[in-house]
Amino acid sequence: MENKDEKNGEQEQVVNPWEVSAKDGGKIDYDKLIDKFGCQKLDQSSSELSHVKRVERLTGRPAHVFLRRGVFFAHRDFDDILNAYERGEKFYLYTGRGPSSEALHLGHLVPFMFTKYLQDAFKVPLVIQLTDDEKCMWKNLSVEESQRLARENAKDIIACGFDISKTFIFSDFDYVGG
Repeated sequence: MENKDEKNGEQEQVVNPWEVSAKDGGKIDYDKLIDKFGCQKLDQSSSELSHVKRVERLTGRPAHVFLRRGVFFAHRDFDDILNAYERGEKFYLYTGRGPSSEALHLGHLVPFMFTKYLQDAFKVPLVIQLTDDEKCMWKNLSVEESQRLARENAKDIIACGFDISKTFIFSDFDYVGG
C-alpha cells in the first residue's frame, strides 16, 4: 500500500511484504491502512458488544492474548463469523503459507498461533494451503526444492498442535494439478 502526498506526489507511507516506511521517518497511519485494505477496527472496549467480550461469551474461553492486548487491531468479516457461530451455522478456517525457507520464524508463526486458538475455541475445521507452485515460479526454485520446503514447513505447522481430525494441509503441486 502506498499513499501519495497530494502536493508533490511523494510517497507518504509504504507498507508491503518487503518494506514499511513513512515519509520523513514519521509514523504509519494505521487508520489509512484499515481503510485501504477494506478492514474494520477490532473493538477492544469493555463493552459487552466488543469483539473481545463477544468471543469470550460465545466460546466460554478467554480471548486470545493477541486480541486482548491489541496485537491484532483490525479485521475483515470477523463479525460475519461471530454472527454465523451465534446462529449455529457451520464455517471453517482457511489459511496458508508460501514455503520459501526451511523453517517458519516467529512472524510466520503468529497467524498460525491465532488460527490454532480459533480452531480450538470455535471447534471448526481448518484448511491450510501450501503454495509451493507459486514459490517455484516467483522465487526461482526447482519443483523438487519447492516441494521439499513445503514438506519442511508442513512439519512446523503440524507442530503448532492443530486438531488432526479437523485439519487438512495440502500443497498446490499435489492437489491443484502441479
